[in-house]
Amino acid sequence: MSTLQRVKCQAKAHPLAMDAVLAAGVLVCMVAGSFVEPRHRDSVSWALRTPDLLSLVLITLGAAALVFRRRAPMTVLCLTGTVSVIESVTGDPRAPVAMSAVIALYTVASTTDRPTTWRVGLLTMTVLTGSAMAAGSLPWYAQENLAIFAWTGIGATAGDAVRSRRAFVQAIRERAERAERTREEEARRRVAEERLRIARDLHDVVAHHIALVNVQAGVAAHVMDKRPDQAKEALAHVREASRSALNELRATVGLLRQSGDPEAPTEPAPGLDRLDELTGTFRNAGLHIEVARADQDTTLPAAVDLAAYRIIQEALTNVQKHAGPQAKAEVSVVRVGPHIEITVLDDGSGENDTPGSGGGHGLLGMRERVSALRGTLTTGPRYGGGFRVHAILPVKNRTPGEDPA
Repeated sequence: MSTLQRVKCQAKAHPLAMDAVLAAGVLVCMVAGSFVEPRHRDSVSWALRTPDLLSLVLITLGAAALVFRRRAPMTVLCLTGTVSVIESVTGDPRAPVAMSAVIALYTVASTTDRPTTWRVGLLTMTVLTGSAMAAGSLPWYAQENLAIFAWTGIGATAGDAVRSRRAFVQAIRERAERAERTREEEARRRVAEERLRIARDLHDVVAHHIALVNVQAGVAAHVMDKRPDQAKEALAHVREASRSALNELRATVGLLRQSGDPEAPTEPAPGLDRLDELTGTFRNAGLHIEVARADQDTTLPAAVDLAAYRIIQEALTNVQKHAGPQAKAEVSVVRVGPHIEITVLDDGSGENDTPGSGGGHGLLGMRERVSALRGTLTTGPRYGGGFRVHAILPVKNRTPGEDPA
């Protein structure tokens, strides 16, 4: 830390002591100036003189008042201005008592706003200069009178400049702190969104494959003794479902690796190009599914493609778990203008339970996915039995500031 920085730290820690040091320095300067007498003849010259007792008392009062210039700047200005006026009227020759008033005016200007600085500065300048010109022993155009006018103006201007600089630095500091808080909040928001996205993916993967494993394991246990071939086929489906679950879990958890890891995938989740494979796994579990597509080979953004796949996956998982053993499902993917519409219907009786009644997060996850893309989701029972999931997703991602069509 440099010497200047240490001085600034000490000044901030002990302002009253620093003002006392300043007052002592001003006192020495005013006392030294009171022993010098300027002479105006053919040229300016200087001579030693003995100051009056009243001048020394006024000098002491003006310097002592500066000790409290930060605590009561207006009061100190009034006091130093008063002693300066008294010295201007009575001093002959005049002592430099106005130096204390100039410093007090600088303090007022550096601690108040600009309109107050203008009013107080003009008043101080007028009173000090006017009293010196009108009631002083020197002619009104004397150099000492003009010096009072100049120094009071300089004090007010310097104080206003310092105040402006402090305000500018404070504004920059606040802007930097606000930007830092904004960055931290944005980072926390992104982390929360990423955690939520990974949680949704994990839920969809685990719920889908575990539901299939549960169904196939039940089939294998039921036919193990009477139809071992069918039991082996069911166990093969169990093995395939578990392998798919492990692969998708590995890909999803891979996102939690460090960004520098080249093996970390950037898009672990599939899209609608794997819809046939998805429905095939459910058909192997015994669910009858009909698929209708009229999306004209639309190329979807990665987020929309992923959301569409996950919505169908979760809806069919709910059908498998809740709609009953004889339920049939219909899946349709249709391009309608600037949107892609996903519909999953079933005619199940709901003998097991209704989707979401077990406290799961399937429907909530679907709604979050659709809301993140600024789409719409409608879910609910169908008239006559069954359940309906209908999602409308934008073909193109919209920014948060755009209105949905």
